[in-house]
Amino acid sequence: MKRLIYAIILSIVFVACGQSYEETKRLSRLERQKQLRADSAALKIAVLPTLDCLPLFVAKDLNLFDSLGADIRLKYFSSQIDCDTALVNKRVEGAVTDLVRMERIRRAGHDIFYSTATNAYWILLSNRNSRIKELKQLDDKMMAMTRYSVTDLLGEHAVDSVKLEQDKVYRVQINDVRIRLSMLKNNEMDALLLPEPQATEAIAEKHKVLMDSRKLDWQMGVVAFRNIIANDTLRQRQYDVFVKAYNMACDSINRYGVKHYKPLVTKYCQVKASTVDILKPLKYNHVAPPRDKDVEMARRWMEKKERELKKINNPGL
Repeated sequence: MKRLIYAIILSIVFVACGQSYEETKRLSRLERQKQLRADSAALKIAVLPTLDCLPLFVAKDLNLFDSLGADIRLKYFSSQIDCDTALVNKRVEGAVTDLVRMERIRRAGHDIFYSTATNAYWILLSNRNSRIKELKQLDDKMMAMTRYSVTDLLGEHAVDSVKLEQDKVYRVQINDVRIRLSMLKNNEMDALLLPEPQATEAIAEKHKVLMDSRKLDWQMGVVAFRNIIANDTLRQRQYDVFVKAYNMACDSINRYGVKHYKPLVTKYCQVKASTVDILKPLKYNHVAPPRDKDVEMARRWMEKKERELKKINNPGL
């Protein structure tokens, strides 16, 4: 009789546990679906561990997006190509990127508009142990960059400017800026192009500056969006909040300085705190489209690359 009672009790416990497990699974599935719907409705912007993204990091940290009444979410990527892939595949609505990358995407048929230029710039550095002190010494050396990006354009310009043969400087595609910096520190690369704050960290460790895009008056940084704003009231309202929050964040950075936001820079850009201490002052501008001459330069360069690629694939033409 006791055995029967124990069996009945155990059966009840197992049934109760089974119901609890099934109920938990059902609730978890519903919660995931709810989160997916919320994420789908949010305005998502792909960002990188670079200083041109600082206004967005500040806007998020100060809860500007929420306080202005829009669900805007930052999606963190470690390489520019990953950002652009997310944009093309419609996993995000916007991305912090450069004009060369975006002109390539535009030419592939994707409907993109430029929201604002950024203050991004790039520095070409040589490894302090490589004994490369000027551009002409890049002959037969390796240079890290991202193909079909502003770093590719800058690398080509550097080689042309000292009349070296393009195929004698080996451009190596290293997309993650943090890996690029690590390779410089570990003596695995002769030269490379870095944005901020990674460039300042490299300079602090005595790596040699060979070229600075600011001296060329090239303004290639941009925040781009898929062209989904015009016919969607929700997206238009979200975009308007993005613009307002971005401008407010720029004002805050310009007022207090980048060093005031050292915790954000070290957190999102993953550089040393000492690097932030020696960063030169940076000015952040309100939302304004990129200059026509910069867009045109990127477009012409991509056209040239496409012609070169076509000739390689069809040598008889």
